[in-house]
Amino acid sequence: MFDVILYQPEIPPNTGNIIRLCANTGVRLHLVKPLGFSLDDRQMRRAGLDYHEYATVKVYDDWVTCAEHFHDRRVFAVSTKGTQRYDANRYQAGDAFLFGPETRGLPAELLSMYAGERRIRLPMLPDSRSMNLSNAVAVVVYEVLRQVDFGGCI
Repeated sequence: MFDVILYQPEIPPNTGNIIRLCANTGVRLHLVKPLGFSLDDRQMRRAGLDYHEYATVKVYDDWVTCAEHFHDRRVFAVSTKGTQRYDANRYQAGDAFLFGPETRGLPAELLSMYAGERRIRLPMLPDSRSMNLSNAVAVVVYEVLRQVDFGGCI
């Protein structure tokens, strides 16, 4: 129904938590290398518990290959540098949401690929730097699901 793309994720427990979220919501997960960990990392596996087998996860060697997969889809870049609140758009099945690495966010060249309404952000206090990646993904996923009446989730 929807896709989450993690561009060069760095922290294993965050990705494990996101795998668990995706397994429980039917959202597909895409990981863009280089990853800051091995997919067999103990911390990542622990955070994802036994949900790995229930999640759809695809790994790409680079951004170009991943972007080609989504060339005909709406992609929303989620960033503290986003220009529109995450709840201002009307989302639809097939949309994808791109998140950057925990320590540096999405690079400017990736952000510039998306028009203003496709660069979204979560509201925070003015002096805040960023939210935890797995929390940010959960907020966006549940807003998207809410907009489609939770798409089969009970």
